[in-house]
Amino acid sequence: MRQSRTMSMVEAATNVVVGYVLAIATQIIVFPWFGIETGLAEHLTIGLAFVGVSLARGYLLRRLFEAIRIRSAE
Repeated sequence: MRQSRTMSMVEAATNVVVGYVLAIATQIIVFPWFGIETGLAEHLTIGLAFVGVSLARGYLLRRLFEAIRIRSAE
């Protein structure tokens, strides 16, 4: 069964949202270990800086592997 482009985007977006929440929690815990003191707004901004890249990466990799799967099935 082939995955649609829409479902690829939904999967990538879900992956990014879960990753974003985990990244914020990790930053809040780990940054102080290294003497990095920031507020919640800075943590959220740092996390958002990577959201677009993560979303694009997940979507493009999914489409790449879908294209490989289709070619190998032919």
